[in-house]
Amino acid sequence: MPMDAREIERLIKHHIPDAEVTIRDLAGDGDHYAATVVSAEFRGKSRVQQHQMVYDALRGSMGGALHALALQTAAPD
Repeated sequence: MPMDAREIERLIKHHIPDAEVTIRDLAGDGDHYAATVVSAEFRGKSRVQQHQMVYDALRGSMGGALHALALQTAAPD
């Protein structure tokens, strides 16, 4: 069963409360999304560490309900 974009955003914000999250459905199938996540919690962390924080927030949904996620992360300016 596909994962709803609102659920992806909810999971990320639950784990990273100050996150500004933008989700786009890339294929219209509920399985392929692009997400942009901006959080002060990313300051001082490598891009890999930032992505790991987001994937941790998704609690194992990657590869299951969520097939693909193109991810961009950043700390606010």
